[in-house]
Amino acid sequence: MSPKLYIQDVTLRDGMHAVRHRITPENVGRICAALDAAGVDAIEVAHGDGLAGGSVNYGPGSHTDWEWIEAAADHTSRAVLTTLLLPGIGTIAELKHAYSLGVRSIRIATHCTEADVAAQHIATARELGMDVSGFLMLSHMAPAKELAAQAKLMESYGAHCVYVTDSGGRLTMDGVRERFRAYRDVLDPSTQLGIHAHQNLSLAVANSVVAVEEGVTRVDASLAGHGAGAGNCPIEPFVAVADLQGWEHGCDLFMLQDAADDLVRPLQDRPVQVDRETLTLGYSGVYSSFLRHAERAAREYGIDVRGILMEVGRRGLVGGQEDMIVDIALDLAAGRAGAAV
Repeated sequence: MSPKLYIQDVTLRDGMHAVRHRITPENVGRICAALDAAGVDAIEVAHGDGLAGGSVNYGPGSHTDWEWIEAAADHTSRAVLTTLLLPGIGTIAELKHAYSLGVRSIRIATHCTEADVAAQHIATARELGMDVSGFLMLSHMAPAKELAAQAKLMESYGAHCVYVTDSGGRLTMDGVRERFRAYRDVLDPSTQLGIHAHQNLSLAVANSVVAVEEGVTRVDASLAGHGAGAGNCPIEPFVAVADLQGWEHGCDLFMLQDAADDLVRPLQDRPVQVDRETLTLGYSGVYSSFLRHAERAAREYGIDVRGILMEVGRRGLVGGQEDMIVDIALDLAAGRAGAAV
C-alpha cells in the first residue's frame, strides 16, 4: 500500500537560520498563505532555535516569535500551525503562550542523547491537547540502538511521533535506514516516525525517500530547501519524487515551485546551496546552524571557515555552544601566527 505522508514545512523555522532570523511578519504571512494553499499538512513558525531563541548567543530576531506566529495564524486556514521548543531555551510559559495564539502542534527538541530533559515539556503539551513530536537533534552522533533508546524515552513521555533529526546533514542513506529500523524494534507500532534531513551532503531528498521506505510518514521539508547550512530537504523535488513513487500526499507541486521561486529565494542574502562551506558542515558532522556564526568569525579573524568547521566537528560541539566558535577562531589565528614566527 502507498503510504499517506504528512508533509511538515519548516521554511519559517529552520529557514530563519538562512536569513539570520530576519523576516517581516508580512513575508511570513505571504509564505504561510502560499503553503496553506499548496496543501502542506503543517507549517512550523519560530526563531530558528525555537521559541525564545532570539539572543546574543543564537542571534536576535528581527521580530518576536509572537509577531511571526500571529502573522502565520492570520494566513493559515487549513494547515496545522506548529512550532519548536528546545528545553532550556524555551519554557513552559512560552509553550502555553504559543498555544494561546493558535499553535496546535509542537516539536520538543533535544540533543540526541538528552531526551530526558523533554519530559515536562512533552507532558505539558499533551495536557494542552497538542500534537507532540520528539526531535532528537544531531542524530548522527548516537549509534542506532542508543538513539532508539532515546526515542523510546520520548515515546514514554507522551510523544505521538519521534524524529531522526539530521541537524548536521551528516547521515547517509544507510545511516538513516539503520536508525529507523532500530526505532521500529523498540517503539510501539502506533508511534509515528519522522525525518528531518539537511542537504549538506546533497542527500536530503534521498535520505527522506529511504526514511519513507522504512515506514516514516512525517517528512520535514522547506521551500527552495530554505534552512540552516545547505538547507533542509527541498519540498519541491521531494514532492515530485513522491508523485513518481505513487505516494499519497496533499501537496500541489507547481504551487510549491511558485512559492519557492517567487517568495523565498528573493529573501536569501546568502544562497542556500551545497558549496565548500556547507559541504564541510556535513563532512565534519557540524550543526548546520553554526554556518553563519563560523562565517562571521572567519571574516573577523582572517581564518578559512572550513578550518573552523573541521575543528568544531573534531571537538564534537552541539547546539548551544556557538560561543565556542570564536575561541576556535582565536586558537587557529594564534597557531597561524606562531607558525609564521
